[in-house]
Amino acid sequence: MSDTPQRRETQGLWLGLLGVVIFALTLPMTRLATGTADAPQLSPWFVTWGRAALAGVLSAIYLLAVRAPWPSAEQRGPLYLSLAGNVIGYPLLLGWALRHVTASHAAVITALLPLATAAAAAWLMHQRARLGFWVFAALGSSLVAVYSVLRAAQMGHGFGLTWADSLLLGAVVAASLGYVAGAKVTASLGAEKVISWVCVMALPITLPGTWLTWPAQAIAPTAWLALVYVGVFSMWAGFFAWFRGLSLGGPLRVSQLQLLQPFISILAAIPLLGESLDAMTLGFALLVVLTVFMGRRMANTPVTR
Repeated sequence: MSDTPQRRETQGLWLGLLGVVIFALTLPMTRLATGTADAPQLSPWFVTWGRAALAGVLSAIYLLAVRAPWPSAEQRGPLYLSLAGNVIGYPLLLGWALRHVTASHAAVITALLPLATAAAAAWLMHQRARLGFWVFAALGSSLVAVYSVLRAAQMGHGFGLTWADSLLLGAVVAASLGYVAGAKVTASLGAEKVISWVCVMALPITLPGTWLTWPAQAIAPTAWLALVYVGVFSMWAGFFAWFRGLSLGGPLRVSQLQLLQPFISILAAIPLLGESLDAMTLGFALLVVLTVFMGRRMANTPVTR
């Protein structure tokens, strides 16, 4: 049928949007799972191991069902790097940070992730980006730094970056390196199999880690439900929707939907966590997303030698 390509693109955009919504809910759901410093729930260590173990079990079932072959020796190196960044580094640093800052605050910092991923690709995959990309990357980073300093002063923490902001920046770096490592083997393995193999390869760490950090105190049911969400959806099913959306709708168009992610996180934190809509947070989120949009446009048009 003549409208098949258009239908595929529309389907891809909807699947991409579904993936973005799933990932956007990761911030408020992680805070719901870990609780706050004053009212802690699940340990960030347990959330890190537990969510990955849950995703790993589901991944093993999926890989067995599709009879996926074992990754080759060349593929396992990038998969282990993706494991370090996406399974351990990002959720652990995010979990500890969200005990001390709101999900809305974290949404502004982590809005830098698309730019950080593009920068990591330029570095690790030797892709040359235009000078404009690095200008907008620096501008976005500066905006995040200004926001963090203003927010810290507003909360009485002094005039400087807080420890939680440093953790969030570390989470962004960890995730970006993990994404680029996974991208290196996506063409040969297939997108869905990359995240599944990463989660399965992590099971020798995540299963014992889950058992060793199992909470001894009573935990609110909402925290357990939030853990299930970040394990089943944020860590696993969301990637299926996202990667399929990229495949059907095209990476250039569908990837722009990521610009909505910080705003969805901020809005979702209102009913889930009772956070208020902060004009300063919303304003800085808009400015950061604008720099991400412009920077990614520059990154998509690399300089040729």
